[in-house]
Amino acid sequence: MNKGLIILLLFISLLIITGCTEKEPTLEDQQLKIGIMLSNAGLGDQSFSDLGFAGLEKARDELNISFEYKEIQETETYAKGIEQLVKSGNDLIIGLGFSVQEDLEMIAKKYPETSFLLIDAQSDLPNVNNVTFKEEEASFLLGAIAGMKTTSNVVGFVGGEDVPLIHKFEKGFTAGVKSENPEAVVLSEYANDFGNDKLGEGIAKEMISAKADYIYPAAGFTGVGVIKESERLGIYTFGVDSDQFYLAENSIVSSMLKQVDIAIFNTIQELVEDGKISEKNQILGIKENGVSIAPIRVIELSAAEKNRIAKLQEDIANGSITILQ
Repeated sequence: MNKGLIILLLFISLLIITGCTEKEPTLEDQQLKIGIMLSNAGLGDQSFSDLGFAGLEKARDELNISFEYKEIQETETYAKGIEQLVKSGNDLIIGLGFSVQEDLEMIAKKYPETSFLLIDAQSDLPNVNNVTFKEEEASFLLGAIAGMKTTSNVVGFVGGEDVPLIHKFEKGFTAGVKSENPEAVVLSEYANDFGNDKLGEGIAKEMISAKADYIYPAAGFTGVGVIKESERLGIYTFGVDSDQFYLAENSIVSSMLKQVDIAIFNTIQELVEDGKISEKNQILGIKENGVSIAPIRVIELSAAEKNRIAKLQEDIANGSITILQ
């Protein structure tokens, strides 16, 4: 046989074999990979971290993404956990909570080609997109309910940390109380801990001793302690971030709903469908369906009171009521 023909046949055979053995792209190869650094209380806080995790679970089930998560209890620092997520090859790294910002920005500067999403704070770095919420708006509505219904004219607010973000919850709640009951006293205390339910119990006891009959905690798992102790002592409370009614069905009147799960899902959906996140700073309030309140339970509002809450919500959405100046 002609030597040239033999070489040609061998070359063709090699091409066929290579084509047959080349790895076909798999579904796994096509998946968007998301990493999330959870807030300091971590999973099981029945609030903020659990909401963020739920948003990723929904994205996994409906958008065919894969995700992994880190908790500070295992990584010791946010920076270490975030860098681990970068090195795992995630397409987007989510930092959940204002306390993550400093470490996230440090890692974002180190890896400028990696995309980051910061929840509850704003970064100016070009590879960081941000989502924040108008917590004061829904907190105002809870305050209005407390102002209408208090019989002692004393209500309470418990913050997890004395920081600007939690001040928004307090200011909104206080403004809502005063809008309906200018004579009411609002007791405020900051636990400086989002993860201590026993501390929350103690704060609740002190406020109840001071005649508070409605208490609003924005304090993560510390707030769960406030709610549980308030229920034990027959006092009304409000949930935060998610509908926490199941925690204390004889106490929780309503909850400030902060749609962290929906915001995360929608952002990932945009990334999956468009290949990018279009908005640098998403700021979500009542108008944008970023915050709202859960159904009102345990107590009864009159028709006039229900109409008043609906009108307040409408006025906040259309800008007639501005809470933070």
